[in-house]
Amino acid sequence: MSEPKHRYDAGLAGEIEPRWQDYWENEATFDTPNPAGSLADSQHPRADAPKKFVMDMFPFPSGAGLHVGHPLGYIATDVYSRYLRMAGYNVLHPMGYDSFGLPTEQYAVTSGRQPAEITAENIDRYRAQLRRIGMGYDNRREFATSDPSFYKWTQWVFLQIFNSYYDERADAARPIEELIEQFEQGRRSVPGEREWDDLSAVERRRIIDEHRLAYVTEAPVNWCPGLGTVLSNEEVTADGRSERGNFPVFTRKLKQWMMRITAYSERLLRDLEILEWPESIKIMQRNWIGKSEGAFIDFSTYAGDIRVFTTRPDTLWGSTYMVLAPEHELVDSLTAESWPAGIPSEWTGGYETPGAAIAAYRAEAARKTDVERQADAKDKTGVFIGGYATNPVNGEQIPVFIADYVLAGYGTGAIMAVPAHDDRDFAFARAFDIPIRQVVSDGTDWDGSAALTDTESGVVVNSDILDGLNVEAAKRRIIDWLSEHGRGEGTTTYRLRDWLFSRQRYWGEPFPIVYDESGLPVAVPEEQLPVTLPEMDDFSPATFAADDVTSAPEPPLGRAKDWVTVEMDLGDGTKTYTRELNTMPNWAGSSWYELRYTDPSNPDQVADSENESYWMGPQENVPSGGVDLYVGGAEHAVLHLLYARFWHKVLYDLGHVSSPEPFARLFNQGYIQAYAYTDARGVYVPAHEVEERDGRYFHQGEEVKREYGKMGKSLKNVVTPDEICRDYGADTFRVYEMSMGPLEVSKPWETRAIVGSYRFLQRLWRNIVDEETGDIKVVDAEADEETLKAMHQAVKGVRDDYFNLRMNTAVAKLITFNNHLVGLTRLPRAVAETMVQLTAPMAPHICEELWRRLGHTGTIAYVDFPVADENYLVEDTVTYPVQVNGKVRSRIEVATDAERDAIEAAALADEKIQSSVNGKEVKKVIVVPNRMVSVVVAG
Repeated sequence: MSEPKHRYDAGLAGEIEPRWQDYWENEATFDTPNPAGSLADSQHPRADAPKKFVMDMFPFPSGAGLHVGHPLGYIATDVYSRYLRMAGYNVLHPMGYDSFGLPTEQYAVTSGRQPAEITAENIDRYRAQLRRIGMGYDNRREFATSDPSFYKWTQWVFLQIFNSYYDERADAARPIEELIEQFEQGRRSVPGEREWDDLSAVERRRIIDEHRLAYVTEAPVNWCPGLGTVLSNEEVTADGRSERGNFPVFTRKLKQWMMRITAYSERLLRDLEILEWPESIKIMQRNWIGKSEGAFIDFSTYAGDIRVFTTRPDTLWGSTYMVLAPEHELVDSLTAESWPAGIPSEWTGGYETPGAAIAAYRAEAARKTDVERQADAKDKTGVFIGGYATNPVNGEQIPVFIADYVLAGYGTGAIMAVPAHDDRDFAFARAFDIPIRQVVSDGTDWDGSAALTDTESGVVVNSDILDGLNVEAAKRRIIDWLSEHGRGEGTTTYRLRDWLFSRQRYWGEPFPIVYDESGLPVAVPEEQLPVTLPEMDDFSPATFAADDVTSAPEPPLGRAKDWVTVEMDLGDGTKTYTRELNTMPNWAGSSWYELRYTDPSNPDQVADSENESYWMGPQENVPSGGVDLYVGGAEHAVLHLLYARFWHKVLYDLGHVSSPEPFARLFNQGYIQAYAYTDARGVYVPAHEVEERDGRYFHQGEEVKREYGKMGKSLKNVVTPDEICRDYGADTFRVYEMSMGPLEVSKPWETRAIVGSYRFLQRLWRNIVDEETGDIKVVDAEADEETLKAMHQAVKGVRDDYFNLRMNTAVAKLITFNNHLVGLTRLPRAVAETMVQLTAPMAPHICEELWRRLGHTGTIAYVDFPVADENYLVEDTVTYPVQVNGKVRSRIEVATDAERDAIEAAALADEKIQSSVNGKEVKKVIVVPNRMVSVVVAG
């Protein structure tokens, strides 16, 4: 028996879908009007409607293309955006590409091709895949971060940051010219008590540069000789190797660009409260910023004071030694020429002099990353520097060590060790035979076998003037004492460190910076932007032996001699300058790209103020302003989102944007996971070639082991959207991904399960189209009461689910309503059209086709979304669970307006309740309206 000629199947989907995709493109269906400029369009059907800005975390276009896990969030925002358009909003839903970065550069090096060429090909592939899935983007707003027309403005934003300082009195960034004016007018004192007029031009510039929000400094960095570049912490694995290439990574102090994000610590923390973000993400940002209330304490030495920060100044009497980071600036000057007499042998590390011990220990520490050094290893290592510090409260001379568990980039790079009340300090003290003194008691007898750390509610002991005080009172007392005696002060510190902003790579944004004869940075004038990358045949970074810790970066741009040296007139005549050889990190373009979506073709501004304030300005009940919905993975919870917030706040302070935050609402989608299979060697085999037999799995006749995890090319378990669209159609793919479970939850991919979504769309089609003739089956007749009730319940439920991103329950409601229609002998036209409208955001191609066949012209994209009639949402009856002595024994259904006596009578008349009562005395019947009935019987 042959298939009906007009049945909805993969073949028909393959004919319908590209035709409607062409229609949307040719008719500019999803072009969104701006209030001003070249994208303004007063004739647009939603030109005067309230706005919604919906945005995805844009992808890095790799050569592998998309697998089915990538579009999960993209489909969800597309469904949401399509719903909002139908619900009456002017919706901005753009897409771009985060196209600078190390993976493309490395592939270009190995293939001998240009990164720009590879990037263009990868973007073409992504664009085609997204189009095939039916995404409704405003393609006029598309860009890649590697487009010079885009990174011109990345460089412009950098210059705004470079040309600003943080005014603590105003609690905001201000133009650097204001700081210069303060020095010139004597309203700000010059370091060293010199007069501004007495300083040379270079000295003045150095002082100003120390205040800039973007600055150059010597900083400890993650240096990877095998890759020839500095890596950010997120690019280093927990075992101290590069995420890409698995090369060892070392800590080196190198000259780098930094962003003074720490100036914004309190605002970044405070403004989390006005954001509609998942609480888990807020907690991660709070922890990363790491606000701590405590005190600075100065320990005196012959080489100067060692300043520490502690949140527990009340434990100062318990400090029996100090630890400096190996990189601490005082280590060299404190190091003794020889070992003091009588020290334990383990303090020396086996070396004849402190200098030799420290040199060896530093070399070993440099082979570890910050992540490794902070790992809570059982064996604590360190070495005595041969010198002592004075505890300010009791005058004790306490030994000073260096140890790798203290980091130069955190706090002051020094700690006062209180081994009785800190696990790490306790382990170190035990290893080095250092005294341990209890100074806080929790009321129990402490035997000294382990650190007593749960002491917040304890009482201070063995601490002279603090004895008997509770912890909080003791903190206040000691801070006052330190301040009175000039040995410290109360303060607030933050764990957040300044942002390392240099990369020794080719494929990244060039800095708009040159250096003059003084070696100090000079901004390239804005009118000369963009500073474009030079074309190079050899742009591979200089790499070294993987373990060559003494090597130093040699940026590829240094080989572009004609580009590096440039003649420029910056206002004082033509001079020779040298360009910055580092490039910006891949975070740069993604730290502001939401702004460019609002006005992407503007050649004169990041964004016209009218467009920016329309799309991102604060609104009633949204004081933060920003993108209305931002969807992406939780893996970007801290760094990308923190960096973007920082850049946005600088621009806000300088008056370039109207909102204090870039993203008002954040939603993290889960992952799509998949089974992977390994053979006896532990090597992954192609998942699609594995056969299941009686609960066991085989590849080419050999039994393999199944595991479960993230979908990826390395695990050989990738399923591409292209093959699913080919075999089932894009609409089926969309419906299946949205039906798999709550959007925020990770879930397994199962290709065999997709047939359920396929059959739903087949039934939808069959309800409206005669499969044999292709004619429309609907009738111009009134719907019965039951159908109207089902329809309006579906309208309300689907509308609520779309708005709240409950896509899986929206699909369930659509299926339920469609199944009701299957049972009708005649389908009223109004009901059929409502069903199509409800489904259109989820499965747009088939619904466009059905809408057209139902006799409508144009697109369904701007047809008003149905609104439920409340009259059909009222339930006629209510179901009550009935308990007997606390156990549910039956359920009864009564009229919603039934009186209490009638409900009680119906419960007692129920056969199951009578059986449970079994003739016993009914002592009480409790009726909880619209909730339950409870029957209490004797015995």
